[in-house]
Amino acid sequence: MSMPILNYTTCWKTRLFPLLLLSLACSAPRQMPPAAITTASGLIYEIVMPGSGPIAQTGEMALIHETTRLGDGTLIVDTWAMNHPIRFLLGGKQVIDGVDEVVTGMRVGERRKVVVPPHLSKRTSYPENGAFGPQDTLHYDITLLQTSKP
Repeated sequence: MSMPILNYTTCWKTRLFPLLLLSLACSAPRQMPPAAITTASGLIYEIVMPGSGPIAQTGEMALIHETTRLGDGTLIVDTWAMNHPIRFLLGGKQVIDGVDEVVTGMRVGERRKVVVPPHLSKRTSYPENGAFGPQDTLHYDITLLQTSKP
């Protein structure tokens, strides 16, 4: 059995109009899902949880937790599970370009979901087991824990 759809006329004629107004006034506003942002380089990210701390800048040390997966969901790295965050110099070529780009500009405490295309995930070596290679798009979930001076 389906619920009848109430419209303005039905509500007014049945004296439900004041209740309709009250329910509209008391209902929580709908929140739109965060929009994905595509950078000039082709990196795609969305802010899952805003941060409130300082903004990470090139030349600073960043401490992050990350989960990295392939497009099919295969887990590559989960620093949360290992309880071992990653520390690196922003702009220092110590991580792939996509991670460096997305962390620069994040606020401490911020969490982003990121899609890194192959041209931004190049590295000097790849796992010997062939888990992933230079042709793979990587999916990250990154939380910026801390920034500091080097």
